[in-house]
Amino acid sequence: MSAENARRRVLQAAAGAGALTALPALAQTQPFSWRRYSGQSIEAHLIKSPRGELLQRNAGEFEALTGIKVGIDLVPEQQSRQKVTIEFNSKKPSFDVVQFGYHVQKRLFSRGKWLEDLRPYMAEAASEFDRADLLPSALATAVDVDGRWDGMPLNLDPFMLYMNKKLFAAKGVAVPKTMVELREAARKLHDPSAGVVGLVGRGLKNANVPLWAIFFLGAGGQYLNGGKLATDTAEAVSSATFYRDLLKAYGPAGISGFNWNEAQSLFLQGRAAMWIDSSGFSAPLEDPTKSRVVGNVGYSAMPAGAKKRLTVTFSDGIGVSSFSPKKGPAWYFVLWATSKNMQARLLSGGGGAPIRASGSANKTELAKINPEYLAALAESLRIAVPGLPIIEPVTEFRDTFGIALVNMLNGADPAAELKRATAEFQPVLDRSEGRA
Repeated sequence: MSAENARRRVLQAAAGAGALTALPALAQTQPFSWRRYSGQSIEAHLIKSPRGELLQRNAGEFEALTGIKVGIDLVPEQQSRQKVTIEFNSKKPSFDVVQFGYHVQKRLFSRGKWLEDLRPYMAEAASEFDRADLLPSALATAVDVDGRWDGMPLNLDPFMLYMNKKLFAAKGVAVPKTMVELREAARKLHDPSAGVVGLVGRGLKNANVPLWAIFFLGAGGQYLNGGKLATDTAEAVSSATFYRDLLKAYGPAGISGFNWNEAQSLFLQGRAAMWIDSSGFSAPLEDPTKSRVVGNVGYSAMPAGAKKRLTVTFSDGIGVSSFSPKKGPAWYFVLWATSKNMQARLLSGGGGAPIRASGSANKTELAKINPEYLAALAESLRIAVPGLPIIEPVTEFRDTFGIALVNMLNGADPAAELKRATAEFQPVLDRSEGRA
């Protein structure tokens, strides 16, 4: 598939991943100037991820464009969630701009009104913001139920399958089309004597839930049914058993300590035949200074589950602290971070799918991308569903079920662990929904 055809598929898939009723046009009342806040300074709290690192790497461009100085604190994801929650609750956060995960923090931030509603700022910068360039899925992610824009999405990030094509060819293994074929491919490719595992993925508490979710939802499971958890059903148990058996039999030793970065490192070293994780972690795989598998990386959308073919998707956001005394210059950083040029760089750098149509149309950046990756990304977007339940205590959900999954990897019974986790978390969910 050509890069241009793959680009069209990315756009079509991202446009179809979400829909939103048309919003009234934004009105710009005065000429926009990037130099409006020249001489001021702001602090940005960013997540140590391909998105945060992209912004940090190009921050000098923002400073030259605006005359605004930006101090950047780049924090690992788990620590970031704890830090920003503590600081927002203090009502005196140290940052003016914050990067966050919509899938984890959207409802929490919305309830606390911790982020500034960006609609008035968009109106003042309508010509530069160009809302018509935003994909429907990005709009659906950004806009809250009451119409507020508490931040802007940075990316769309479905999970996909990474493959070491050299190892596949050596064993004559085909790209798996079903989960059963995935397990069989992992069995054939697993070669401990050569220091190679068949598959690597997340086993670490909390981080492991999205990987299990692909198997669970693909088996026909659902997180909630009538407001109650449906996480101890036959589909939940069978998918958790599949997850456990796959990683225990064909994954590395110590898999319960693996997050995405440990898994990525193993794949980069050529010591994993397959890796399942976010599309936004692909950039180092094609970097000869970091990767031993350059030129041998294959990309595919996830194989079909027992009932459905799907993958899970997530999205980072970036917003302005409602407690910031520098909301104007902080908004300019958000505007720049989600601009057409930065979105094109996001895609070419393997940071996930852009939220702007123009992000997939920049020919200079497009030429840097492996067409196979683009095609896999497009197909992944087409079959993507939310990876976690849309609830406020989603971090507690991930912790509770993440512990259950770790216990399974260490020998516990999947049915018993899911029953325990479901009973433990249901009261937490009830309290959050005002039912207790």
